[in-house]
Amino acid sequence: MKTILVVDDEQSIRESLDGILQDEGFRTLFSETGEGALTLLTEETPDLILLDIWLPGIDGLETLRRIRENNPEQLVIMMSGHGTIETAVKATKLGAYDFIEKPLSLEKVLISIENAFKVSRLVEENRSLRARMAKEYEMVGSSEAIMKLKEQITIAAPTSGWVLITGENGTGKELVARAIHHYSKRNDKPFVEVNCAAIPEELIESELFGHEKGAFTGATAQRKGKFDQAHEGTLFLDEIGDMSLKTQAKILRILQERKFERVGGNRTIEVDVRVIAATNKDLEEEIGKGNFRQDLYYRLNVLPFHVPPLRERREDISLLARHFLVYFCSKESRDIKTMEPDVISALTAYNWPGNVRELRNIVERLVIMSPHQTITMSDLPVGIQNANPEEQGIKVFMTGEGISLKQAREDFEKEFILQKLQENEGNISRTAEAIDMERSNLHRKIKSYGIDAKK
Repeated sequence: MKTILVVDDEQSIRESLDGILQDEGFRTLFSETGEGALTLLTEETPDLILLDIWLPGIDGLETLRRIRENNPEQLVIMMSGHGTIETAVKATKLGAYDFIEKPLSLEKVLISIENAFKVSRLVEENRSLRARMAKEYEMVGSSEAIMKLKEQITIAAPTSGWVLITGENGTGKELVARAIHHYSKRNDKPFVEVNCAAIPEELIESELFGHEKGAFTGATAQRKGKFDQAHEGTLFLDEIGDMSLKTQAKILRILQERKFERVGGNRTIEVDVRVIAATNKDLEEEIGKGNFRQDLYYRLNVLPFHVPPLRERREDISLLARHFLVYFCSKESRDIKTMEPDVISALTAYNWPGNVRELRNIVERLVIMSPHQTITMSDLPVGIQNANPEEQGIKVFMTGEGISLKQAREDFEKEFILQKLQENEGNISRTAEAIDMERSNLHRKIKSYGIDAKK
């Protein structure tokens, strides 16, 4: 049963509200003065307060100010028979949810109370959702590399500096970006993500900057772009190394001038965003090839972060495996499974070319497909069962003397794709997901290397 405190010096108002509120199933408390209400609040925590403006002693506005000092989230609805717009504005600025004029319409009072509780529920749900999201994007690990990364995030997040995150596919660059946003001063504003590699070149400008109605065929209405959506928040440009030089030039202009125009429009829109970019490419090498603008690189690389591959922090593998095990068991509404010690040893010995994303996918598969409560070695893919950390990562480069770097890379890529196809029983879709590659791109690789996926 929800409790409502009524603060009003008129007995008739208190009696009227008492009757209707009790009829609606509320528990009621009463006070004739602001001082009395503040004293009562040291013993009671009502769900909502109906507070009159004109009270003997301290008035309602001062009472409201003191209430909000002690409990910033307290729901308060103000009442007044001599209300003015100025008074209503003051009450709203002090945190009142609503302002009701006297003589009271009991129907309006009940509607205002109902709406206030709806807003309160939404706020609580939003808080709960944020907490769950923070848990889901938690950075797990106790290795020196991860502890150093967490320390860097703590230092950099509260600032306004732009960030460039580098690291292999699947290492958790998005986690770092979300952590920076979570601990920044913009954490109550939007976090908007753009995968630059997944958007066709002809659509990326519209995706980033939005477009006006009629700007191109199919543009039937005005649309806000990602920069618009991220206003006052954080814009995460993932895989920025795959962005065309033309789009890079426009991004650079926005970063410098903090304004842009929608596709097909001529109105200048000012924007305030913090940009976090990420890439799995060596941008300095891409600059040398002419694929990436040097000025954009220096503009973004204010606060550089590097996320190490999983093979360089093996002590985190067991922690991550158990974390994902609990997460996916809970997600699938199953009892928490366990892993045999030799399973943990095999996972730790494996080199994880797909990094944390690959480990996450493997654990999810084990949770779903393992028929027993305890996961054993026989449940693991063959490639992980046979993992030998001393052999991994070097056998490819011993295929011949005088081998070129290009050939070594191709040999490694072919061997890697073969191994992943074996682990996924020749299923191209699952393999593409495990190594974070477009299915069509994987098909081309398989064909170019002469790989028989069925075998």
